[in-house]
Amino acid sequence: MITWFSKEKRDLPWRNNVPPYQVWISEIMLQQTRVDQVIPYYERFLDHFPTVALLAQANLDDVLRIWEGLGYYSRARNLHRGAADVMNLHNGEIPDSYAQLLTISGIGPYTAAAISSIVFGEAQAVVDGNVIRVLTRLFGFADVVSTSASKKWLSVAANTLLDPNAPGPFNEAMMELGALVCTPRKPKCGTCPVVKYCRAQKTETQLQFPVKKPKKKTPHLNIAVGVIQDDRGHILIQKRPVTAMLGGLWEFPGGKQEREEPIEVTCWREIVEETGLQVNVGAKIASIDHAYSHFKITLHAFYCDPGEPIEIESSLETKWVAREELVDYAFPRANRRLLEIMSGDSDGTRMD
Repeated sequence: MITWFSKEKRDLPWRNNVPPYQVWISEIMLQQTRVDQVIPYYERFLDHFPTVALLAQANLDDVLRIWEGLGYYSRARNLHRGAADVMNLHNGEIPDSYAQLLTISGIGPYTAAAISSIVFGEAQAVVDGNVIRVLTRLFGFADVVSTSASKKWLSVAANTLLDPNAPGPFNEAMMELGALVCTPRKPKCGTCPVVKYCRAQKTETQLQFPVKKPKKKTPHLNIAVGVIQDDRGHILIQKRPVTAMLGGLWEFPGGKQEREEPIEVTCWREIVEETGLQVNVGAKIASIDHAYSHFKITLHAFYCDPGEPIEIESSLETKWVAREELVDYAFPRANRRLLEIMSGDSDGTRMD
């Protein structure tokens, strides 16, 4: 495996003896995100926050703005909290052991194993999606992989195979094998360095592994938002609670449509409930489809007049922002696409 990896590994910016901080950032970004998507965000993030100390000192709004577009924003919030933990609990030094890494916010078993093995040479096996696919095919493991018993079995299997003399390269080799060869739909078994040991290949059942629970139907929500503009041309935005989904990001006021409710009424009702403004709902701007990991939305956006009097009553942080300054705020993807439509920079969004 290690010989294969030394010949076939990709040249990635977080490889080749980089400091633990960079490995940490890369491992968090790579969770549920493809390598080609991560690279520009990784480089931009390190340009703005080149050290753990600077990340800890940064305002969360700035961290989220640099992260914007990469998705799964809890990762950015946890990195920010984790950096503070490193500064406050470990004197600014990232811990060099698996056990101590687990004391950092946002670092779980997978990330702790990756950092401790790749950077510090500790014999801890990494078990991510790529490794799970390799292991289940290699051993013909036919149980649903999401159960606690299966997770334990996979951890034991990975640690049994782990080369204790080179845990970092071995872990990277396993992950690289899953990414480049033992792929989900078209595995390249002819180039696999361990194909002669693979039970799935022998029985031509590669695509049956790993075994997952049947997917549930993806829910769909209609969301109405208002672009509320005052006499100065400033637009009202509000910040989502840090503990909520997409926490800490800014958005246009609005919310979910109730059953059999006209979408314009949704817009008016949600804005009244969230801000106290008795808005007048005007022309529709666009309808924007967007998919999250567990549900889909259609965002229906309307221009709105703020009505009288303009007095905000909200538990959320709100701001009136000049249109040209909206670029300085971190928005969820659907809201950002709305801004692009409003500025004429987007032509790929469905509009009613």
